[in-house]
Amino acid sequence: MIQPEKIIIADDHPLFRQALLDTLKSKLTDTTWLEAQTIEELNKQLTNHSDSDLVLLDLNIPGAHGFNTLIHVRNHYPQIPVVVVSAHEDHDTISKAMQYGAAGFVPKSTPVENIFTAIQQVLSGEIWVPAAFQKNAASSEHIDIAERVASLTQQQYRILMMFAQGMLNKQIAYDLNVSEATIKAHATAIFRKLNVRNRTQAVIAISQLDLAEQRFSNS
Repeated sequence: MIQPEKIIIADDHPLFRQALLDTLKSKLTDTTWLEAQTIEELNKQLTNHSDSDLVLLDLNIPGAHGFNTLIHVRNHYPQIPVVVVSAHEDHDTISKAMQYGAAGFVPKSTPVENIFTAIQQVLSGEIWVPAAFQKNAASSEHIDIAERVASLTQQQYRILMMFAQGMLNKQIAYDLNVSEATIKAHATAIFRKLNVRNRTQAVIAISQLDLAEQRFSNS
């Protein structure tokens, strides 16, 4: 049985996270588990532990904005496979997640034993998706914006996510401890890479990578 050294679990639901960890820790006894409940925490864990063996990612973790985080992690940490663990389990969501670089997709309705099997399969270099999943190609429009998002630097991506939250340049500059002029310079670079003219268009562009609305609120 493969015993990875470090796995990052990014999920903001403590009950699900704890249930998953209780089972996995009993099987992966030599693994160090690193937890993140927000995108900021995930970014810190990735920065400090870029040698991690795997990321378990909830697509709806606060600040994630759909598939943008998956794309960002795969671009900046290509050595770390990502298994998406999500309450969204429609074919379109699974197809796009795999298209954007996930090594596996595990619906949260999956029995924990099967989640362990999925992790083992991904760690051995294989792909894991639900048995009922049939592959669909993501549209070329979505692939194009995904590639543009992937081209952003870490700081540019962080600022773009702040744009999506509606934060002003002044607020962003304060939070990042840089000048407002620096934020404007980053904004110009972001707009150029996304092929848009302003922050409104930038937010609209990345909204193409948001998840479809579900009838339930849990992620």
